[in-house]
Amino acid sequence: MKHKTILIVDDEPRLLRLVKVNLLASGYEVATATDGKTAIELIEASYYDLLILDIMLPGPLNGFEVCKRIREFSDIPVIMLTGRAREQDRLRGFDVGADDYLTKPFSVDELLRRIKAVLRRTYQAGDSPKCPTYSSGELVINFAQRRVFVRGKEVKLTATEYEVLYHLGTNAGKIITHEDLLTWVWGLEYRNELHYLRNYISSLRKKIEDDPANPKYILGKHGIGYQMATE
Repeated sequence: MKHKTILIVDDEPRLLRLVKVNLLASGYEVATATDGKTAIELIEASYYDLLILDIMLPGPLNGFEVCKRIREFSDIPVIMLTGRAREQDRLRGFDVGADDYLTKPFSVDELLRRIKAVLRRTYQAGDSPKCPTYSSGELVINFAQRRVFVRGKEVKLTATEYEVLYHLGTNAGKIITHEDLLTWVWGLEYRNELHYLRNYISSLRKKIEDDPANPKYILGKHGIGYQMATE
């Protein structure tokens, strides 16, 4: 089986070496970059399975800008690294297309767990749902093609956003608990990380709802979970 290739983008030489050595020891192939411009050029020129991207980069392109540019032409899963554990930074990361985030300083074991979780939910070979599409109002989800449309226009989702929507859509009408959604999408070790789910639900609503503050597709059940509306 071909080893997964990971691109690490960070301008801290010590951290770059530490992450690279541990990823190589774990069986991954690794490439590195120290600025946003180089990162974009590498992803345009070659295939990578995962991008580890620091927010604070030198030059005109910070991590947010790099992620936003990359999302214009690539669905590569992205783990963002931040030295600030601020909620607005995490939300901004999700808004520009990040799949996960990790606050510095972090342990190598934690990074490896996050990498495995993101790769698992991005590249897992799942069975096709019994119902090939979900349709409600102006929202259509084509499960066979993994495509989402609102008012006939395709909506671009990250791999993680799609997985959350997939599980809600294939269980439309049912209330899915927070714990179940977290386990299905992120894995058992994330079943109590409710802030993850809230951030992704917020991001999804911004993309598919006419009024995210008053959703008609992804309905929250206070203290329990979420439910996908049916016609």
